[in-house]
Amino acid sequence: MPFRANSISAVKPVKQGKVRRNAITVIIKVIIKETGGKVKEKQERKGSKKITSCITEKAQTIDGASFFCYHKCGKRDRDTMCGKWKITEKKRGVFMEKTFQTGSFSFRLRFPEELVLPADMEKFVVEKESADYTYTITIVDILPEAEGELLVNRVDLQVFRNGEGLESRLIGVKGEERPYALYRETAQKHAQVFVGRWYLDGVAKYEVVFLALLALERRLSERPCLILHCAYLEYQGKAMLFSAPSGTGKTTQAGLWEQYRGSHTVNGDKALLEYDGKAWTANGWPVCGTSEVCENKKLPIGCIVMLSQAKLNQAWRLRPAEAFTSLYGQITMNRWDREGLVKNLDLLERLVGKVPVYHLACDISEDAVKTLEQELVRDSSEEEAAAVLLQKSVLQRMEKKA
Repeated sequence: MPFRANSISAVKPVKQGKVRRNAITVIIKVIIKETGGKVKEKQERKGSKKITSCITEKAQTIDGASFFCYHKCGKRDRDTMCGKWKITEKKRGVFMEKTFQTGSFSFRLRFPEELVLPADMEKFVVEKESADYTYTITIVDILPEAEGELLVNRVDLQVFRNGEGLESRLIGVKGEERPYALYRETAQKHAQVFVGRWYLDGVAKYEVVFLALLALERRLSERPCLILHCAYLEYQGKAMLFSAPSGTGKTTQAGLWEQYRGSHTVNGDKALLEYDGKAWTANGWPVCGTSEVCENKKLPIGCIVMLSQAKLNQAWRLRPAEAFTSLYGQITMNRWDREGLVKNLDLLERLVGKVPVYHLACDISEDAVKTLEQELVRDSSEEEAAAVLLQKSVLQRMEKKA
């Protein structure tokens, strides 16, 4: 419900009693009808003339695009007014420009001032003269029509592609009658995004709704990157990634490692994995789900841990084929895009060949932490022993040749 301000309907002069010569006293009497029928009266004195003003019950709606209420934390609410909030006027037609970066990928947003970006986006702002991709966002009352061949027809998403290979998307939310945005690629490095004015609050409130406007997974499929659904922890200077379907307990296990081993959670829901040809790194992502933990941090990947719930805690290392199968469902991919899908699968194969992947069947106790820790230490010791044996073998061959 939009914020409403009552309008002054009448201003009546009130007869004045004795006043001092050359001095005028003003009494302003304000009657405000509040929710529940309560009435407040407020009187103020000012040096002018005596006036009584009455505020009637008739309500005047202030356009939601013109006035918003902002909390100190950055969240927005148009219905709440209190001492911790401030009124900010947002002007239509004024455009802003910001550049963001996650991993090595940078993108520029050109957007109207009345569009409020999710707070976590600010953690990824960078100062750069150029960007890899540019989005121009426009707020509209009616969405334009999508163009091209229909590739995907879901309740919350319709994907179209034209003869030049450029995509358009009608983006919606399950349960809503109509889409809230249209994404349209106009060139290889530019897309237009049209957002329905009726859904501005949802775009600002929900990070995943906002990020859906940008189709970042499509941009990143052109690079050596994978978006993994996981809890991203920093442990001993490396990234430990807990991955599993929603509801399995990624955030819970991350919390146990924070509590018992002093690790630090970087993101509670996703990480951008990037390969530079030699090693894999984990990067922050501007969506963190319900965990509300989101940082922009880059670390080398130490291990990935696939989770399942169990009464008995067990941990073991997965073979590459097993790891590939387990991780496949947790990677964000456009499965209708064959070319991008092939690239993602190739990268996933490289990932499981380079990074150790484990399975942890666990409960929610400290014993789960100890079980995984013991497996990591044992596996590390075996790798070190194997490396020593390999080094000795190489030295012996060199001595024989000499």
